[in-house]
Amino acid sequence: MMAKTLIYDVPTKKLHIDPSRPLPIPDPTRNDHLIRVHATALCARELTWPVSFPEAIYSDNPEKLIVPGYDLAGTVITAPPNSPYSIGDEIYARTPASRPGNCREYTIARTNEMALKPKTLSWEDAATVPLSVLTAWQALFEHGGINGPNDANAKGKRVLVTAAAGGVGVWLVQLARVAGLDIVAQIGGLESDKFVRKLGAGDTINYRTTGLREWAEKQNQVDIVVDLVGGKTLEEAWYCVKDGGTLVSIFEPPQGRQPPGYSKKNIKSLFFIMEPNGNQLSQVSNLIEEGKCRPVLDSTWTLEEYEQAFERLDQGHAKGKIVIQITT
Repeated sequence: MMAKTLIYDVPTKKLHIDPSRPLPIPDPTRNDHLIRVHATALCARELTWPVSFPEAIYSDNPEKLIVPGYDLAGTVITAPPNSPYSIGDEIYARTPASRPGNCREYTIARTNEMALKPKTLSWEDAATVPLSVLTAWQALFEHGGINGPNDANAKGKRVLVTAAAGGVGVWLVQLARVAGLDIVAQIGGLESDKFVRKLGAGDTINYRTTGLREWAEKQNQVDIVVDLVGGKTLEEAWYCVKDGGTLVSIFEPPQGRQPPGYSKKNIKSLFFIMEPNGNQLSQVSNLIEEGKCRPVLDSTWTLEEYEQAFERLDQGHAKGKIVIQITT
């Protein structure tokens, strides 16, 4: 049996569809499940990863096959012995970039990466969730000093989220709201301002008119900053953190962007790379089904429209996630 697969050729930097790629073969000893893919979502800069991080990208990919899309919403076709999932289960997952991704009709997902798809979500909405929400969850609840969405000590603390209208930002805003944090969202315009306030932000900073350092110098500081941008934004984010606060970056190590002459002490700063985690995803499923959080879908494209989908991604102004529909 053959399956349509979107492949990225690293030397030529070109994408193409292989219409008859052999199905991936699951290894039961590694808790592999064969999944029929209904939808996947794209991640900013993911096509640069094979060159930027070759050891990580090829660590579990002996074919050196680069398939984009590491979010997954699909149906279980085969399951290993003792799996908690059965044939026909509707699941979603974030699969690691060390294996081929999910812009293909069939893929592999492992037990610890998977969770049952919320019944209230379409395939396309479900595909927007895993990568973004796990990044947000781990930034806030593993590295940001907040002990989960029910942490009573979180109430009254302030968090600043940069790029708050993007794929990860929308989840950070929502999870922070559920946890009882006061949220400051950095955005780029009136439309985004209204958008993030509906998700739970109380204050906003328009980066087009106000820099983070300028904002901080007006006595505005927070307990936690989660930066999703890097560069100059991360450098100015240092000024926004209170003494004793936390600065988290998903883009680059904050220490490399500490401003010259910066004088605050006791700032915890860290960079992390999100890890797939089915247990955390299951907790998110509960929040979604309880109506406390919702996915944000920017746009949906067919597999044959992959060029338009990546063009939309590269524009950098999507609100929420860009999804590719694979099968119905």
